[in-house]
Amino acid sequence: MEIINTVLGWTMRKRLHQIELFTKFPIDVQNEWFGNLIKAGAKTRIGEKYEFSSIKTVQQFKERLPVKEYDDLKPYIERAIQGEKDVLWPGETRWFAKSSGTTSDKSKFIPVTRESLEENHFKGGKDLLALYFTSNPNSKIFTGRGLVLGGSSEVNQFQSQSYWGDLSAVIIKNLPFWAEFHRTPSRKIALLPEWEEKIEKMGEITSQQNITTLTGVPSWTLVVLKKVLEITGKTTIGEVWPNLEMYTHGGVSFIPYRDQFDEIINLPNLKYLETYNASEGFFGIQDVFDNQRSASLLLMLDYGIYYEFMPLSERGKKHPKTLELHEVEIDTNYAIIISTNGGLWRYLIGDTVVFTSLDPFRIKVTGRIKQFINVFGEELMVDNAENALKIACEKTNARVSDYTACPVFMEGNEKGAHEWAIEFEKKPDNMDFFLEALDNALKSINSDYEAKRYKDFILKAPIVHVLPQNTFYNWMKKRGKLGGQNKVPRLSNERKYMDEVLAL
Repeated sequence: MEIINTVLGWTMRKRLHQIELFTKFPIDVQNEWFGNLIKAGAKTRIGEKYEFSSIKTVQQFKERLPVKEYDDLKPYIERAIQGEKDVLWPGETRWFAKSSGTTSDKSKFIPVTRESLEENHFKGGKDLLALYFTSNPNSKIFTGRGLVLGGSSEVNQFQSQSYWGDLSAVIIKNLPFWAEFHRTPSRKIALLPEWEEKIEKMGEITSQQNITTLTGVPSWTLVVLKKVLEITGKTTIGEVWPNLEMYTHGGVSFIPYRDQFDEIINLPNLKYLETYNASEGFFGIQDVFDNQRSASLLLMLDYGIYYEFMPLSERGKKHPKTLELHEVEIDTNYAIIISTNGGLWRYLIGDTVVFTSLDPFRIKVTGRIKQFINVFGEELMVDNAENALKIACEKTNARVSDYTACPVFMEGNEKGAHEWAIEFEKKPDNMDFFLEALDNALKSINSDYEAKRYKDFILKAPIVHVLPQNTFYNWMKKRGKLGGQNKVPRLSNERKYMDEVLAL
């Protein structure tokens, strides 16, 4: 295994020259990718509609093609799902990553082309290792196994030649054979659809292995780590996997989880490495290993993605102004817009970032364009909450006048939850039934919430406080926020608003 560690480490470090190249010449690299994407896109149905073949500049591209959201691309995606070629990207797109829904869909299906797998998702994984080895030249991660905690969905078929699943499932199904030598558990277990069975088998197998790296969303990873301790009878993960060297995380803020990981793992030299990887693409990697609780990420500029950045003041406009990379400023919130070799064109992914450095370009993910709760990877949006409340009210003959909701963070062995403070104009006929109806409605509307609520693995049932009349009015008055332009924050990823309201 030592020779494998040496050879693979050397191979990963070779990629550093290209990374250094795009950090030195970021604008040139982005412009080159813009030209490549437009040239390829000219051969597609969407390219024909917007006449990509005559686009020569970024400004022409912006003027001709509107900023798009999922519902705008959905008709094209549905055609690709049915097997039509050259719709959003040249050739046939066979893979689709299932992600959380939009205002009209419980789930959305993001096209994943062979080019986006090779030049984006796989490349991101290799670059993560290359950057890690640079800062940790004596690393021994390849002397053991890498525990990768994937999504909750198996791979499914739309029709004979197109497939869908969580991004992690899509990636696992397409990994080259040599990647299986390091990764654990096996594909068979990793793709099990039944979470209880998967976690049990994962704990049994990995508790007997020399695990050197962990990869996964923090909330689910904690579930697996606790299962391993239950199986082994050990107090800390460090006793089970003393050679554990690195934990790679992303998808949700790590701030609420860091103390729990420090306590349950108890390895002072463990490196935490953050990535920005979504169904739409792999965007950023932590390249400075100072173990800070909130890391800046190197924006990866040669992954088949052309970036635009929309100032938040432009949101809601029919033709929002967007900035190119050379126009951005530090410490300003921007919404990311991407055009990719996965067939997404001027696609507003909904995330907001700030630049922490312009040389090289580094970012921090700051949230979503809209209010949300995403502490556990559930991506609960205001539209989800409004529709779920509407359903619960209809079922219980109730009317809501105001509300706010936030997370209850995991502590020790306690599961997380959503906490709601609701002021009713008309109270439900049966409060217990209202709570059940709200929970079930959220599950039906949001597939990610449904997954986190599965058998209470991550989220317990919602907690609801019924507030006296005028509570929100008094709270807004106390904050100096009375008036038609001031609104009660519906969803928050922190507890500040909830704690203030409950204190009244």
